[in-house]
Amino acid sequence: MKKILALILALVLCASMVCVASAETALEKVLAAGKLVVGTEATYPPYEYLDDNANFAGCDIWLAQQIADALGVKLEVVDQAFDGIIPAVQAGGVDIGIAAFTCTPERAEVIDFSDLYETSAQLLIVKAANGEKYVDKESLKGLKVGAQLGTIQSGLVESALPDSELFELDTYPNLALETVNGNIAGFVVDYAVGMSMVNSSDGALEVANFEFSAEEASFGKACVLAKGSDDLLAKVNEVIAKVASDGSYQAAYDAAVAATGETGE
Repeated sequence: MKKILALILALVLCASMVCVASAETALEKVLAAGKLVVGTEATYPPYEYLDDNANFAGCDIWLAQQIADALGVKLEVVDQAFDGIIPAVQAGGVDIGIAAFTCTPERAEVIDFSDLYETSAQLLIVKAANGEKYVDKESLKGLKVGAQLGTIQSGLVESALPDSELFELDTYPNLALETVNGNIAGFVVDYAVGMSMVNSSDGALEVANFEFSAEEASFGKACVLAKGSDDLLAKVNEVIAKVASDGSYQAAYDAAVAATGETGE
């Protein structure tokens, strides 16, 4: 009987240890590992890109570093396809996704958003000399308009341009190539990214004289975290509040815009 009781007690203790281990919070996991693992897609300057030395750069990467510094841990960046970042966050493969994510109700059902760190307008980028050709929705009727796969811009094309055909590819450089080759009318992209692509296109691209309404396309950007990451989310929001109030995020954004214009990203 004593042996049986001892065995039961040992099993109870083991189960308790497992429960304690499984109760580790998102913040505790990061602190225990000594690193913050951030998922991004480094083809989206000025937010995230690889510089001339193949180092991660951009204002999103700067923000990720500020969060890691505030936590006192190292930053590890994982470069992956954009539509794979949220699944990676959900599965615990990365701690945070920082890739110019737009807040949407659909995404909020499966992940948690941080506070906004930026808002931006949307541009229609077209082949040079076509800027005055595509000026309203009627001029785009029946034509292919591009957006990156898995992005809010895809939804924008479908909702705001119902008479156009959505054309999706995995990266914006590929969409730019399709535009220059005349296979699509153009593509929709964040203001800063669009301007960077135009400035580095050697005259091949330009911004169309086309505007989405504020109701259609005024998107806020936020970090994405797994559901239940409340303690880590609180720390992220603290950093966002600080860099927004002291102007350092805006300075990092401006520097990234200037750098991508100079380096041809």
